[in-house]
Amino acid sequence: MKKDIIITLLIIMLVAVFVLATDFKSVEEYYLENAENVKEGDAAVVISIRCDTVLDNMEKLDPALAPYVPSDGTVLAETKYALREGDTAFDILVRAAKTHRIQMEYSGAKETKTVYIEGIANIYEFSCGDLSGWTYFVNGERPQVGSSACTLHDGDKIEWVYTCELSEDLLQGGAKNE
Repeated sequence: MKKDIIITLLIIMLVAVFVLATDFKSVEEYYLENAENVKEGDAAVVISIRCDTVLDNMEKLDPALAPYVPSDGTVLAETKYALREGDTAFDILVRAAKTHRIQMEYSGAKETKTVYIEGIANIYEFSCGDLSGWTYFVNGERPQVGSSACTLHDGDKIEWVYTCELSEDLLQGGAKNE
C-alpha cells in the first residue's frame, strides 16, 4: 500500500516536472517565433513599414496620434522573413505585425483577396488628411493588385508606406522610394 502511494507520487512529480519544463506552442506561435530565423539558402523576403511622410505633414495629423509616429518615421526597419509557398504581401505584413507586436487593422478577407489595410501602428486612413492611407510597393513598384492577391517570390522587397497625398508624396520623393 505504501509502495503504491510512493510510486504514484513519483509519477505525479515526473509528470509535473515534464509539464513545467516543456514549452508548449501552437503551430502558429512556433512559426511566428521563428519567422525571422532565415537560414542560408532559404527563400526569403524583406519587409519594412514606414510613415515618414507624416513627419512633413504633422499639421494634418490628428494630434492624439502624434505619440504613435516614430521620430524617424520607421515603424519597422528592413527585416528578413522566411518565404512560404503562396505567401502574399499581406501574409508577410501580418507575420511581421504579430512578431513585432505592431497594431494592425484590416477589412475584407484573404480568401477572397479583398483585404484592405485600414491602419498600422495606430495610424489609419485619413489620419493625416483626406488623401492619406497605407499603400505598398514590391521591389520599388506599386503592384496593380491588392496585398492579399500579390504573391511573393524569393528575394522580394516589400515596403509598406503611409501616404498623405494619395501616393503623390511617395512618387515625388516625399518619402524614400528605393
